[in-house]
Amino acid sequence: MTAAISLRDLRKTYPPAGVAILDVTLDIAAGTLVALVGASGSGKSTLLKTINRLVLPDSGSVALDGEDVANIDAPLLRRRIGYVFQNIGLFPHMDIAANIAIGLKIAGRAGEAAARVPELLSLVDLPADVATRRPAQLSGGQQQRVGIARALATGPKLMLMDEPFGALDPVTRAQLGERYRALHDNLHLTTVMVTHDMAEALLIADRIIVMAAGRVVADGSPADLLAGKAGPEADALVAVPRDQARRLAALAGEAK
Repeated sequence: MTAAISLRDLRKTYPPAGVAILDVTLDIAAGTLVALVGASGSGKSTLLKTINRLVLPDSGSVALDGEDVANIDAPLLRRRIGYVFQNIGLFPHMDIAANIAIGLKIAGRAGEAAARVPELLSLVDLPADVATRRPAQLSGGQQQRVGIARALATGPKLMLMDEPFGALDPVTRAQLGERYRALHDNLHLTTVMVTHDMAEALLIADRIIVMAAGRVVADGSPADLLAGKAGPEADALVAVPRDQARRLAALAGEAK
């Protein structure tokens, strides 16, 4: 079976900073939620952006459903892919309905917006009356839900997410992570998500790919990482939430 995403021998260098991606080869199956984790500067976001051609690799190839993305017109390619990022990027002068519908308008499907916008707001658990508000009238968590709705508007099967919940408070972040996981499953999406939060990756991903210095240094399920089967780099990342959980349990014991 052809993988939903196939990366082959990818390399990317940013002189004079150095290597961002080095010899990355991966296959990602349809329907999988993959988390890319690692320290800042490890190459996670650069790798993610090669998939929708926001970054062009120096060598190697990226294929979606067996088709090399280099052979697809970049704007057409991006219409097939939902993209959510930390800063959201909502247009402040447009109401929420217009923000959500922008992809439909660009794709020549503006006539679908009247029916699609309420459907998408419901999908991300926002009330219908949000449609007439401006982004500044919403909380950060609500704005990020709008960003997800906008990314889903044209019906993509592939979602790319770059620290989508990183600017949110812990409670909202946890709620949105769980909600997105449910959307991923219900809509039969394939998702690649960059995150710095190892606990988030362990809780919502099917597969975790650990990067360091532009290379993939570990690749396994959350269970593999928790069992110490993915190597020392993965163990170091897992140790952080594990230690936090241990300390919290100790504090809870002292409070009794």
